[in-house]
Amino acid sequence: MIASVRGAVLELRSQSVVVQAGAFGLEVLAPAATLARCTLGEEVLLHTQLVVREDSLTLYGFHDRDALVLFSHLLTVSGVGPKLALALLSTLRPALIADAVARDDAALLASAPGVGRRTAERLLVELRSKLPPELAAGAAGTAGAPLPAVEDATAALVALGYREGQVRAQVQALATDDPTASAEALIRAALAKLR
Repeated sequence: MIASVRGAVLELRSQSVVVQAGAFGLEVLAPAATLARCTLGEEVLLHTQLVVREDSLTLYGFHDRDALVLFSHLLTVSGVGPKLALALLSTLRPALIADAVARDDAALLASAPGVGRRTAERLLVELRSKLPPELAAGAAGTAGAPLPAVEDATAALVALGYREGQVRAQVQALATDDPTASAEALIRAALAKLR
């Protein structure tokens, strides 16, 4: 198994990065957060998982080890393949996914492209017992009663016509970055990202 790849970034693509590994250029599929941290010509270290299928060998990579661990656990959920797991990790950070599992928040998981209500509920049920201790500990710090600013901002954006799952994911991510943000600040920042 290929546990990690280190080398210069040769090429950035829409869903992958090509990394120089010795005499080879390895294409590594990665979530949006990992791709955003890659710069052409600079060295990168990606924690990887090789997914073997009958007709392909595909390498998936992550800057963050927690994302790799969560990716591996997502693949154990029935009906979730690498493409859907990558979509989840491109939409939601690992801590937000762990928080959604801890709070039984199917709407937050359903905000990822390709994740319907039924799949989100299956993720909650199957990940609850599989959640790694380090992710569960991170989620415990953010779990519990939602902040009033998060709830107010979410309600206001839903009233403007946005889908609750999409809005909640954005607002939760913004509130995680700035826990002291007011509802108004969260609404403004979310609108800027949703437009």
